[in-house]
Parts: sequence; structure tokens; C-alpha cells
Amino acid sequence: MLVGNAGTGKSVIVGDKLSMLDSEEYLVKNVPFNYYTTSAMLQAVLEKPLDKKAGRNYGPPGTKKLIYFIDDMNMPEVDSYGTVQPHTLIRQHLDYGHWYDRNKLSLKEIMNVQYVSCMNPTAGSFTINPRLQRHFSVFALSFPGSDALSTIYSTILTQHLKRGNFPGALQKSSQHLINLALALHLKVAATFLPTAIKFHYNFNLRDFSNVFQEMEDTLEQIKKINVFCHFARGVGEPKYLPVQSWESLNQLLVEALENHNEVNAAMNLVLFEDAMCHVCRINRILESPRGNALLVGVGGSGKQSLTRLAAFISSLEVFQITLRKGYGIPDLKADLAAQYITAGMKNVGTVFLMTDAQVADERFLVLVNDLLASGEIPDLFPDDEVENIISNVRNEVKAQGQMDTREACWKFFIDRVRRQLKVALCFSPVGNKLRVRSRKFPAIVNCTAIDWFHEWPREALESVSLRFLQGTENIEAPVKESISKFMAYVHTSVNGMSRSYLSNERRYNYTTPKSFLEQIKLYQNLLLKKRKELAAKMERLENGLQKLSSTSAQVDDLKAKLAAQEVELKQKNEDADKLIQVVGIETEKVSKEKAIADDEERKVALITQEVQQKQRDCEEDLTKAEPALAAAQTALNTLNKTNLTELKSFGSPPSAVSNVTAAVMVLMAPGGKVPKDRNWKAAKVAMSKVDGFLDSLVNFDKENIHESCLRALQPYLQDPEFNPEFVTSKSYAAAGLCSWVINIVRFYEVYCDVEPKRQALSKANAELAAAQEKLASIKAKIVHLNENLAVLTAKFEKATAEKLKCQEEAEATAKTISLANRLVGGLASENVRWAESVKDFKIQESALCGDVLLITAFVSYLGYFTKKYRQDLMDSVWKPYLRQLKVAIPVTPSLDPLLMLTDDADIAAWQNEGLPADRMSTENATILTNCERWPLMVDPQLQGIKWIKTKYGEHLRVTRIGQKGYLDMIEQALAAGEVVLIENLEESVDPVLGPLLGRETIKKGRYIKIGDKECEYNPNFRLILHTKLANPHYQPEMQAQCTLINFTVTQDGLEDQLLAAVVSMERPDLEELKSDLTKQQNGFKITLKTLEDNLLSRLSSASGNFLGDIALVENLEVTKQTAAEIEEKVQESKVTETKINEAREHYRPAAARASLLYFIMNDLNSIHPMYQFSLKAFSVVFQKAVERAAMNENLKERVANLIDSITFSVFQYTTRGLFECDKLTYTAQVTFQILLMNKEINMVELDFLLRYPAQPGVISPVEFLSNQSWGGVKALSSMEQFRNLDRDIEGSAKRWKKYVESECPEKEKFPQEWKNKSALQKLCMMRAIRPDRMTYAVRDFVEEKLGSKYVVGRSQDFATSFEESGPATPMFFILSPGVDPLKDVEKHGKKLGYTFNNRNFHNVSLGQGQEVVAEQALDLAAAEGHWVILQNIHLVAKWLSSLEKKLEQHSEGSHLEFRVFISAEPAASPEGHTIPQGILENSIKITNEPPTGMHANLHKALDNFSQDTLEMCTRENEFKSILFALCYFHAVVAERRKFGPQGWNRLYPFNTGDLTISVNVLYNYLEASSKVPYDDLRYLFGEIMYGGHITDDWDRRLCKTYLEEFIKPEMLEGEFLLAPGFPLPGNLDYNGYHQYIDDALPAESPYLYGLHPNAEIGFLTQTSEKLFRTILELQPRNTSLGEGAGTTREEKVKALLDDILEKLTDEFNIPELMAKVEERTPYIVVAFQECERMNLLTSEIRRSLRELDLGLKGELTMTSDMETLQNAIFLDTVPESWTRRAYPSMAGLCGWFADLLNRIKELETWTGDFMLPSVVWLAGFFNPQSFLTAIMQSMARKNEWPLDKMTLQCDVTKRNREDFTSPPREGAYIHGFFMEGARWDMQTGLIADARLKDLTPSMPIIFIRAIPVDKQDNRNVYPCPVYKTRQRGPTYVWTFNLKTKEKPSKWVLAGVALLLQI
Repeated sequence: MLVGNAGTGKSVIVGDKLSMLDSEEYLVKNVPFNYYTTSAMLQAVLEKPLDKKAGRNYGPPGTKKLIYFIDDMNMPEVDSYGTVQPHTLIRQHLDYGHWYDRNKLSLKEIMNVQYVSCMNPTAGSFTINPRLQRHFSVFALSFPGSDALSTIYSTILTQHLKRGNFPGALQKSSQHLINLALALHLKVAATFLPTAIKFHYNFNLRDFSNVFQEMEDTLEQIKKINVFCHFARGVGEPKYLPVQSWESLNQLLVEALENHNEVNAAMNLVLFEDAMCHVCRINRILESPRGNALLVGVGGSGKQSLTRLAAFISSLEVFQITLRKGYGIPDLKADLAAQYITAGMKNVGTVFLMTDAQVADERFLVLVNDLLASGEIPDLFPDDEVENIISNVRNEVKAQGQMDTREACWKFFIDRVRRQLKVALCFSPVGNKLRVRSRKFPAIVNCTAIDWFHEWPREALESVSLRFLQGTENIEAPVKESISKFMAYVHTSVNGMSRSYLSNERRYNYTTPKSFLEQIKLYQNLLLKKRKELAAKMERLENGLQKLSSTSAQVDDLKAKLAAQEVELKQKNEDADKLIQVVGIETEKVSKEKAIADDEERKVALITQEVQQKQRDCEEDLTKAEPALAAAQTALNTLNKTNLTELKSFGSPPSAVSNVTAAVMVLMAPGGKVPKDRNWKAAKVAMSKVDGFLDSLVNFDKENIHESCLRALQPYLQDPEFNPEFVTSKSYAAAGLCSWVINIVRFYEVYCDVEPKRQALSKANAELAAAQEKLASIKAKIVHLNENLAVLTAKFEKATAEKLKCQEEAEATAKTISLANRLVGGLASENVRWAESVKDFKIQESALCGDVLLITAFVSYLGYFTKKYRQDLMDSVWKPYLRQLKVAIPVTPSLDPLLMLTDDADIAAWQNEGLPADRMSTENATILTNCERWPLMVDPQLQGIKWIKTKYGEHLRVTRIGQKGYLDMIEQALAAGEVVLIENLEESVDPVLGPLLGRETIKKGRYIKIGDKECEYNPNFRLILHTKLANPHYQPEMQAQCTLINFTVTQDGLEDQLLAAVVSMERPDLEELKSDLTKQQNGFKITLKTLEDNLLSRLSSASGNFLGDIALVENLEVTKQTAAEIEEKVQESKVTETKINEAREHYRPAAARASLLYFIMNDLNSIHPMYQFSLKAFSVVFQKAVERAAMNENLKERVANLIDSITFSVFQYTTRGLFECDKLTYTAQVTFQILLMNKEINMVELDFLLRYPAQPGVISPVEFLSNQSWGGVKALSSMEQFRNLDRDIEGSAKRWKKYVESECPEKEKFPQEWKNKSALQKLCMMRAIRPDRMTYAVRDFVEEKLGSKYVVGRSQDFATSFEESGPATPMFFILSPGVDPLKDVEKHGKKLGYTFNNRNFHNVSLGQGQEVVAEQALDLAAAEGHWVILQNIHLVAKWLSSLEKKLEQHSEGSHLEFRVFISAEPAASPEGHTIPQGILENSIKITNEPPTGMHANLHKALDNFSQDTLEMCTRENEFKSILFALCYFHAVVAERRKFGPQGWNRLYPFNTGDLTISVNVLYNYLEASSKVPYDDLRYLFGEIMYGGHITDDWDRRLCKTYLEEFIKPEMLEGEFLLAPGFPLPGNLDYNGYHQYIDDALPAESPYLYGLHPNAEIGFLTQTSEKLFRTILELQPRNTSLGEGAGTTREEKVKALLDDILEKLTDEFNIPELMAKVEERTPYIVVAFQECERMNLLTSEIRRSLRELDLGLKGELTMTSDMETLQNAIFLDTVPESWTRRAYPSMAGLCGWFADLLNRIKELETWTGDFMLPSVVWLAGFFNPQSFLTAIMQSMARKNEWPLDKMTLQCDVTKRNREDFTSPPREGAYIHGFFMEGARWDMQTGLIADARLKDLTPSMPIIFIRAIPVDKQDNRNVYPCPVYKTRQRGPTYVWTFNLKTKEKPSKWVLAGVALLLQI
């Protein structure tokens, strides 16, 4: 094992040695240890190279030997038992040769392996277990001496210079160089020693070697600036040279930056001197072989950007891991493996850049640590991948002429990785994270070069801002300089203010360089924006003005035009009149002719009508003939040549046929000459030519049939056989002919009817034609006349039109003139106002650069400050600085930043959306809407988020981190450009969101990376972050990315809101009117602005001659009119508002009181983190209080009632959730604050009361006041109101003594005229003279000022509190021992039908695995309306945030009957507090502590019963008496605990169950027996019911004694006192007993418990100190407490440490002491035991202090143990590691150490000659019992008595220590006892009552000897316990019997004991 400091070359030496071993024989396994290495991890690594051999044997493959090289052996964590896990495994192996298989639990024998290890004794656990170390041969490696170093490095350097052929002179000077370098190194290492804060100041050989790496020809004369870099002669030049000048360096870097930005994401950097130096440094680190960098600085100081630039210059790629959900160690390994391949196989240089944010799990650093330390990360690659790598590099290894063994190839690969893969860690120094990391992962500091980024200096800030301002136009250069100065000043002044903000308000506000850059960016953007806005405004106004002036100019022209127009009009009128006569005459002619024509036309019309009628008749008749004709035609169609020929061929046809042919012949007879011969033959002849016959038929003239033919036809037609149907049967053709004949005849008959009508028709037609002709000629004449007339009319119309046009023009001109007049007149006021505005704007424009500067500072830096700090910075810091600048920045003198950024209309709109109306909220909203960094609202009262949700409404996407799918939602919103609100942030944010928070866009600002995904970025996207935490601590990085805005409600802001609430309840009419008015006025403001805008835009957009645009002018007038109306309404509403406000103001005192109470309540969480209250819950209480207040017609009275009701309701609401010990604190704070607010008390006096700045170092001249008290009196006397108090006390000492020593001075009157002082002044005096009575005095003060209801301790019953609960308001029980609040829940549930059996009552007791059960119960209950009890939620801290979300989820929309009851124990310290604020603040908190004070306890005990209980027993008298005595007993035992160990040795959870069961037992026993069995009852109560809790015998004795005093037969015989002045009451009813307690119980005092008043002095003094200390801390802090330039913490600790080490004596040399004694008597054995224990203690003190000393000097790394020790010394407490080895003690460190030295001295005296001291100081022993036993042993030996039959006799002498010169013959004199609870009366030799204020009088010398038990006299003695300290309990030593005259029970109840130390 090699042991040596960091950098002495341990690992290198071992590595070198191991690499020389023959790889055929040896295998080497590197095992680097780190803080997190466990035995399981180690075993896995050790087993990896082993193969299974025979049986259970394992070993390396083949016959090889395996060497495990364990590096950093002592790094792993030491557990609380002092064990180091991995060491025990190695020890097991080295001791027994085996270890166990972890799965099968079988043995594995491990052969052929050995260990080589290294450790650094100044880090890790410093030492390792000697049982492990003994197996190693240990070599110490020290830092090589100067000679050695000189030799080593001069060899290296000389070689280098020779090889490079450097000039001879230079070669000769190499030794000087080495000596210089060495001297510098040693000087640095000696001067800059590491400390706890500067833990990284360890300079070792690594640093020294780095100096000599790759030195080139750099050794030329160094120029003025001492900066070197690898690119002094241009990028790509690898030589390390000095830079010529800042200018050339800057030019190089700027060029490099431009080139970088062309190919990578653009970085906008300002390279001021510091930044350039950093680039050179980082570049140097990256260029050196194996160079790794640790860059330390707060976020936003440019660590990453400059690294990227430096890497670019050295052409290295930059790799960063991308965190995504669930990214863990396996992912990191995969990423690193990929980088290894890139660097090792592909030989690509890469920088692995890692920031704080990327260390999602501290164990990531295990891998980074290994990478830095050795380059080897265990299990980075799977085996096949390793083979792949080896085969890939094999050829290169061969090419270098090396053996290509696996080992050589792997080494080649790892070496190349170490050369090519650089690590750059960017960590923040805030907090102790970095220190802890460097302790757990030493390589982070040891194997990196550290570059510390300091706060940017003023010059840097100035140059950066100036550089950025260069491009800004319209500002003169000198002003730019002033602006940059101011920006820098703002930044630094905010840093200063943040420090006082932290010390006063305990809030963390950081600025970083990034916030500064953001300020500049915002300035430029705002300036541009405001410029544009101003220009636009001015342009509009100027436009408007110009239009107005042009209007008035035009009016005169218009008037001249009008006159001309009127002359012309007259002429035109005359012309038109002449024409009108001519037209008249012509018109007359036309009308005459027209009359004639009309007459004719009427005639024609009549004829036409007639003709038409006749024509219609003819046509109708003809229509009737149509069918016959058609039938004839059809008949003809049936005939054709064929069938006619067939007919013709008939010889002699039937008559029917011949008849047909005859009829045809008759019909066709030409000229009506009917042929005689119509027989068949003739017919045949007629048909001879068939075609001709057919034609004649077809063309038959059917309209002219001769009369004779018709007559001749008749006989045929009448023949029944003349019928086509009939004839068909004879011949088809004949039938056709038959049909034809019939139809032709029919046709003709119709036709003959029509003919006459036709003739009439043609006659009529002729008449018509004649008439029409006549008409036409008349019409032609008219047309001619009309044409003449038209010409005339046209002339006339033209004349009229011209006349009209002229008239219109004249009218228009007149109208225009009036319009113009209206416009100019109407806008006269605007004209003036706009002109003014333009002037103002001009002025504003000139002052714009300054104004925007101030508002930029306002937006950038003020968001997180509270009102007072904002005002201070703005008015007292920034503006004065602006005024005193050499080159003034023009600025508006009375600039209000709000008006620059918003206007009334915006503010009005926000208030309508629900933003509170106070100034602070408006500022916040302004910052939120104008900041460019995402706003982060710190909004514990949820007022901001309420506004945001209303403001953005539907379009807002609300999510929270960790919600399912929240990243996807953000991604969509990002692309769509929506507004996202992330609510309820914790203090740390998911690292995945880093790029989004930093707005780090890529691809020219179009995308942002979220996790490993590139998301589209829409420039409209806005992110709003929100947290409910009241005082979050966001890291600087986070604060640089966001604009923190403090939305915490302010007292005056809340007052206004509550005023609105109270008025809306009291005078809804007023409030409605007011809110309507406000809304209306806000509406007016908005409308007015819109109107004015419209006016202007119409005016300016009106084109050319807009005077004709009537609409425009009228619109303007409407606008004007509306504006005027609005103005009027505004005036009216102002009057109304004034009236309303006057009426509202009456209620202000109530609102002010409520606001004050809220803030007092809100501050309580600084007392205990459980005390969290939400504004929402408070508002409900407030509302109910207003409703509850007593009505009164008189307004003043009503307001007083309101104030009272509000105060008391809030008081009740708050106190039920406070621990008893904090109730008075709260009540007092409320009282003081109310009185201060009402200006009823003087702040100076209150300050004295709370701080108690007593004058130190004064001696009290009167014996009844201590020096501390007198110091207070002196301090008071220096105040005007208390002048001469000191003289009065001295002068009238007797009266004052009586007053000071009275039992309850607060109830007495002060002596002399001091009794006339005010209540607070009396408190101040009391604070000085009787601090122990202050709690009572303060309680009386509260009662006097606020009323008695504020001090009585009756708690609210559960049912009342339950009424206030709801689905969104759980009930939270803060548990305290001995009380089970859930009983109340079950009881109440039963009443309302919620029970386990009804399945609607779920009770989950949380613990492992119960979380799921609880969640299911909650979901079910929320849906069904059940009750859920969640017990002990403090046990599942990790699940609580899920519970919080669950409760929030169910708070809306769940069943109305759903209720949750939660219980948890409060954490012991604020650090241990885990319960989320959200759960606490929304719930009703109830503490169920046992009440304090006898009065409250007795009431509470009695509250467990009722009238029914009292009546249930037949033996009423006995039952009631014993019941009341039991209640008193219960109250006494419960409340006695407040007296500390003097009350009870141990604390017991006595609870009401004990009392109720005892009463049941009492009832059963009384019912069962005739006599009252007192003994049995006392036994049952004292040994079982109450005694069951008791574990300490002395406490058991006390309990029995109480019962013997309270419950005995005498209680029924006349007056029986339970306590002095409190007799047992007689037979009363239930309420009577309560009344009796109120009336008869004496004031609270120890007498009620049987104790002496002294018993409470101690704890009362402590309580009152704590009370005032707490109230003091609650005071609003506005003093900037001067950070005193006192000694630092380290210096103070170092001084104390040196002092202790110096005074600590050497250890006792036990062997030497043993040699001195001949016989080892019992006493001598005791002495040896004591010496041994003392040695153990002093050696631990010495060891730990020396270790800490080395730590403070920086020679060891500070560990957490050392820090604990350092804190203990600083806080004057005894370190825990010492107490473990010491004796019980209650002293602080200084007192404890003085006591320790006395003990050592005592021991030294005794061991000097081993003679028993004449008087033994029993308290000086570790183990006093052993000495007392030794007394018994030595007397038993001497007198030969049996030891077990002996006891100690204790005689109190009447002498003091000085009176004894030698020890007694037998036994011993002992001293150092103190009596507590009574005193020893030396005169009578008995125990007597203590004197007031003498708490622990010392005892005289006690003579102790042993006597046989039977000789003991037990009469009139009090067996008095002896304890080592006032803690009593476990420090019990012995029992001494002390003489007493009184009953021993008196001393038992008084808690009398002897103590060895006080």
C-alpha cells in the first residue's frame, strides 16, 4: 500500500510497476474506489476477471496471477457504525481467503490473487481499519524534496533545450528557471492554504508538472501584458506564445468568434479583458495533454460560451449530454462510451462539457471522477465491444512498433482517449455543493485545472454595456458612456441591496453577468420600441394638427367662391323661367291632338274585341268537326290497292257491301247529280282504276257536299247494316269505305253550322282594318308634335339642372364653411392639447434614452424586491446617481416607470381582469408584460395566477412539471405560439427545460431543443412560470434566466382588497356602485383612448380635401360629443366616488386590522414550518367574522364590533393550529402590533422589552436583584420615562425588596409613583427585575388590552371546526404525545353516519406500501362522498407531493360530502420538515396538545363527562367527589410535565383514555361494594391505569403519593383541600362544577401541584426569554444589521481549539500508576477505572481537535465530522463524539471544559499518593455509584459483613469542606451536593421549605458510611434520590435518607432531590 498526498505519483508508480510485469504471468485489474462504492459493487468488479476452477475455487484464467490495484482505498463512505463496506469485504478475503456468492450464499475460495493499493491520508476517511491495514506492507510517499525535484525537472528541461537547439545562454539558465519555478510553487503552496471555504487550494506535483509540459520557445522577453495562449500568432498555430497586445488578442478572438458563429449556434459575446484571459486559460488547459478544466462561477458568467470558443479555436468538438425524462447512469455510460469511441478509435478531439444542471444524479460524478482520474470507467463497454475496440486499434499499435497484446492495445486506446477527450466541468460555487463534491470525488479538483470566474468587475460591466451600445443610434457618444456607467452601477447596487434583502427579509435575490446582459438587451429593445411608438404618436398628432391648420386656411377661399356662385345662380334662374313659357304652348297643342287620337283608339279597341269573339266561336265549332274528319282519314288508311282489288273482284257481293259502294257513289256524285244506277256493276266501273279511285277518295272536297247527294245518302245511313263493324265481316275494304262515308257526312253537318259565322267574321275584319288606318295617321301627327316638345323640354331641364347644381354648390360651400368652422371650433381644445402633447413628446424624445434606462433597470432588477426596496433603489440609489454623472443622461425629472410602459387603459383592463388595485400589483403586472426573460411569479397567495388565468382565459395552456405529457403540451404550444403557464414550481426545475428557460434557440432562432428533440419555436410563444412557495431559494442560474416577480400580497394591498370585501358585505349597494363605477371608469378610460385614437387615425388618414367628407366630420363630432359626455360622467363619478370613498373609509379600520392579522399569521411559519396559512382560507374566516359581528345601527359601533369579531375569529382560527408554547407568542405579537398600529405604544419601549439590551458588567448594589437584572435597570434609567429608577430602587430598597420577592409581583402594585406608569412601561420594568414572571405579566397585558377571551385556554370543540371543512379544505391534526385526535373524528362520523361498517369511512395509517391504498381511498371517497383519514403522513415524505396534487385535483368537482382528515407529527427541526405547503395552508390545522395551566386542564378533564355521567351512579356523593378528585389528579399529572425533570423524571403520554377508564372502574366498584374500596381504587388508578405508562420508580412513587393525598376517606368528611386554597367541591351539577373551577381555583402556581414556587422560576425565565426572542424575530425587519467586521468563524474556532489543546493535560499513564500501588483496594480500583475513562475522553478530544486543526490549516480535506465539530465549537456546545465518551452534563462547551479540567485535577491529586481525599467530590466521577459501592465494599471487608445485607447511612454534618483535614476512619466525607425543591436547614438538621428564588442551595458535607440493613432507622426520613444533573431520570445515582419533620409525601410532591451538578 502506497500512502501519500495527492499528486505524489502513487498511481503512476504502481501503474508503471504493474505495466512492467510479464503479461503472460500476470493479469492486472484496476479498481478505483469512490464515495459511493459499496461491497456489492466491489465484489462484482473483483469477480469479473475470475474463472471457476475445481469445486468452490475461483481464480484468474490459466496459471496467471491476478493483481487488484485498488486506488483511493479510503474514499468510500463510512457508515454510522464506523464501518466501510468495501473494506470489510477485502478484509474477509485477506483473513479467510474467501467470500460468499451473493445469490446462492455459498462459499467462494479465491486463489492466486493479490492486492496493491494507494490512498491519500488527507482525504476520504483519512485512516482505514487497522485490521485491514495490517495485511499490507505500507510505504509512505512524501512530496519529493527540492533536490529531487530540481534533478527531475532540470533533466527534462535540459534535454528539451538541447534537442531544440536553443541559444547557449538560454541553455545555461535552465537551472535558474527550475529554481524559480520551485520557489514559486513552494511559496504558493505555503501561502494559499486550503480552508473549509477555499477547499480547492491544494497545490501539488501535478500542477508543477503542468508548468513544464510541452514548453516551446516561449522564453523570449515578456512584453507588458503577461498573457500567453496557443493562438498568439493566429488560430491554428499550436505554439504557446505571449500575446502582443490586448488589441491583437481581441482581433484574433473576434475573428475566431465570427468563424465559430458561421458554423455553430451563434454566441453574442463581448470579449472584455477578463473574458479574453479566460479564453486563453481555457485554451491552454485544453491544449495541454490530458488537460481537463473545472470552471467555477455563478450561472451566466460565460463559462460555457467561452469554453465553446476556446474549443473551437483548438478545433475540438464540444459534446454535452442532453437530459431527457428518466436520463440515468446507464444513459450517461452510453453517451460516454460513444465519446470514447470518437476520441479513442476515430482520434477526434472532443470537449465533454458538463454543467451543474446536467448532474441530475450526484452519482453521475462517479463516472466523471473515474474518467478524470484514470481514464478508465469500469464496465463502460460490454466485452464484445472491448474486443471490437482492440481489433480496431491493433494495426495502429503495430505501426508504432509496439507488441499488439490485448493489454497494449487497450492501453493505447485509453491513452488516446485521455489525450483526445477533454473534460470541462462548469460548476457553481453557490451553497456547499461544490465543496461536498470535491470531498466525495477528489479528481474533480485534483485532476483538473481550475479557472475561477469572479463577479464581473465594474470596468467589465461598463465595457460590455458600452460595446453593446455602440450600435444604438440617436445617442451621443459621451452619453453612451454615462449609460454604460449607470448600467454597471445598477447591477452592483442591486447586488448590495440583495445582501441586505437577504439579511432582513431572508429572501435570496441573485444577479449574474447574464442578468446584466439581459438588461442591456432589454434596454436596446425597449428603446427601439419606445422610439417607434413615440414617433408614431408624434406623427399622428402632427398630422392631425396640420389638417386642422389647413382647414382654417381654406375657409376664406371658400367664402369668395360662395359669392361668385350666388351671382351665377341668379342668371340661371332667369333663363330657365323664359324657357318654361314656350314649352307650355307646345305642350297644349300636343294634348289636343292626343285627345282625338285617344277617342279613335277606343273605337278600334271595341271592333277588335268583336272580331276576336267571332273568330273564337268559329274555331270552337271547327274543333268539333275534327274527330269525324280524323275517323274518315283513318278509314281511308285501311284501304289499299290490294284490298280494293279484292273488293272489285267480288261477283255478286252481299247487300251490305253493295250498299256501301252505292253510298260512295252517291257521295262522290259530281255536281250533286246522283247516279241512278248505283248497282254493283256501276260500282265496279267506278272502282275500275283502283289508284284513281283511292285518290278521289283522299282528295274529296269534304267542305262542299251537294244537298241532293246528302238526301240520297239518308236511306243508306239509316240502314242498320250500314255499319263498319257489320260490314267488316263481309269485306275489309267495304268496311273502310263505310266508315269513310259516315264520318265525311258527320264532318259536313258540323261544317255547315260554322259557315255563316265565318262570313260575319270576314266582314268584321274589314271594318277593323279601316279603323286602324285612321288611328295611324293621327298618331303620326302626335309624334311630330312630341319631337318639337322634347327639344324644348331638354333645353328647359338643362337650364333647371344648371340652376340646381349652382344652388347645390353654393349650399355645399356654405355647408363646408360651417363644417370647417365646426371642425376648427370643435377641435380647438384638441388643437391646444395636441400641440402641448407634441411639445411634451419632443421633450420626452430627448429624454428617452434616460427614461428607458430607468425603466429597463426597473423591469430587469426590481421584480423580486418588496415595495420598500423598490422605492429605495429607484429614488435613493439610482436617481441620485444619475444626477451626479459627469455627462448627464437626459431624463424626465418626475419619471414614473409605470406610465412609460403602460397607460390608464391597460391598468384599468388588468383590474377588470382581477389584478389587485394596489401599486405593487400594478408594477408587477407591468414587469410581467414587459420583461423579455420569462416571468417567474412568486405568488403564495395565488393572486397573480388568478389574474393571469382571467387575462389569457381560454387561450392559456396550464400545466405543471411532471404532469403527464406536460412536455408534449409545451412542445405544441411552442410551435403554435401560445401562452403556457407552468404552475406550482418547486425550487428546482426539470433540467430538460433548461434550453427553453434560457431561450436558447438554434437554427437562426427557429427551433429550441427540449430533451433530445428539436422543437419548432414560434416567436409569439410566451412562458409564464409560477410558484406557490412563499420564500423560494432559486439558484442564480435560474434567476438569470427568468424575471422573478414578487406577487406576495402587501399589507396595504391586502387592506384595500379586504376593504372592498367588507364594504361589499356591509354596504353591498356602495360596493356594487363602487365596482360598477370602477369598471365604468375603467371602461371610460379605455373608450376615451379608443375614441382619441379613432379621431387621430381618421384625421391623419383623411385624404386631400377631406372637408367634403361629411361622414368624417360628423364622426369627429360624435366622438367629441361622446368624449364630452364621458368627461362629464367621469366628473360625476368622481364626485360619487369621493362620496363612496368617504363612506367606505369608515370601514377601513376593520380592513386594516384584518390585513395586519393576516401578516402576523403569515409570519408564524418562521416559528414553526407547520404554520402555513393561505390567503384563500383567511378570506373565508374574514367573511364569516363579518357575518358574525353584532349588528348596530350606529356605524362607529358597528365598525368596532366588526374589528372585534374579525380579531377574535382570526385569533381562534390561528390558535387552534398552534402549539401551546406558541400561543402566547402569537397573542402577544397581535397585541403589540395592534397597539403600534393604533399608535398606543412607543416603539422604543417595545424594543427594550423585546431586545432587553441590559448594560453589561455592572454589579447589583441590592441583594434582591441579580447583576443581569441591575444591568436592565441601568439601561432603563437612561431612557427619559424611567429616569432615576435605579436611584429609587437603591433608596427604597425595603419596599422594592418586598415587591420583587412577592410571589406574583405582576398582580401587585409597583412601589412609589412607578405604579402610575403605562402597562408597557410596567412590563419593561418587570422584564428587568422579575424575568421569570414575564409570561404571566404578558398574559395580563394582553387581557388588559384585548380582553379576557384572548387568554382563556378552552379549545374549540371538534364539531365547530368541522363545519368549516369541505372537499377542498381538509382537517390537519398536528399530533402531540398522549392525545389521539382521531377519536373525535370517529365520534363525529358516527353521529353523521360515517363508519367503517357503512363502508364510507376509510382509515389509512401510512407506512411502507400504504400510499397506493391511500390514493385509492381518496379517489373512491371523492367520487362517492366518503370520509378518509390519513394517519402519520410524515412517515411517507416522498409521497407527499403526490398527495398534494391528489388533494388539489379533488378539491374541485368532487362530491360535496367528501372530507379528508390528515394527521402528522411535527418535525423536530425545520430541516426535517417535509409536509408540503399546499397541504398545510389549505387545511384547517388543529393541535390537540394537552392544554397548559391547571385551569384549562381541569376544565378539559371535566369536559370528558356530562350531566349524564354524574347521574349514573347510585352513590352520588362518593362518585362525584372521587370523580372530581380524579379530574384534579389527571390535570395535575398531565400539567406537571411542564416543570421538567423536577415534575416527572421522564415524559409520559397520559391521555384522556386513562381518565375515562378510571371513571368506569370507579363506577363499577362503587356499584358493587357497600364500602368505598379506597386502597383498591388507588392501586388500580396508580399502578395500572396511570401507572401503566410509568417506567421510572421515582415517578411511580410520585403518582402513588398524589393518589394517597387526593383519594382517601377524609375527602367525604368536611373541608378537604386538593391544593392550598382549593377545597373539594360539594355535590353540584355538571355546569356547576365548571363554574366552581372558574370561581374557586386559585391562580396558576406551583402550589397547585404541591411544588414550591421556585420550581417554575427556571422554566418561566427560559419561556419568557424564548417568548421575547421569538417576538423579536417576528418584528418587521427594516434595519440593515451591520455585518460587523468581527473575527471570522474559522478564526474564532481556531482560537478556542488552540486554547483547549493547550490546557488539556496529558493522559494518565496507567501502567506506571499501577506499579505504585501494593494493594488494589476498592477505592484504588475506582480510581483506575476513572483514569481509564478519562483517558478515552481526552484522547478523543485531542484526536478530533488535531484533525480539525489540520483541516482548518488545509492539510486535510474537511469532512462532515470535522464540520460538525467546528459548528459545535462555534456554537459553544459539547461535540457529540465527546459526549458519547463523557459523563452527563448540561453545560455549554466552555463550562463543560472548565469542569473537565477540575475533574482531571481531582483525579491527579488522588492518584498522586492514592490516599483517599479528606473530602471527596462525588460529582467529579464518571461513575459516582462505583465510589459509593466501594464504601460498602471496604467496610464489608473490614467488618466482615455480608455485602448484600448492607446499606449506606447518610449523615448530614454541620460543617463545610475547609473544616476537614483527613478522611474518616470508615466511610467518606463527600461534598458537591445541591438540593432542588427544598433546602437543608443546618440549625435544625432537617429538610425545610426553600427560600424564594434560591433554586438549588448547596448541602453541607455529608458523611457516608455503610451499616447493616437491620440497623437502619426509617422513621421521619425522606428517601431522597440523588442525580448527576438536573436532567434527573437516567442520571440517577443513589438514594439518601434525609431527616424530616414534615410528612415525606410533602417532599415527594415537591420533587425534592439531591443533584451533583447544576
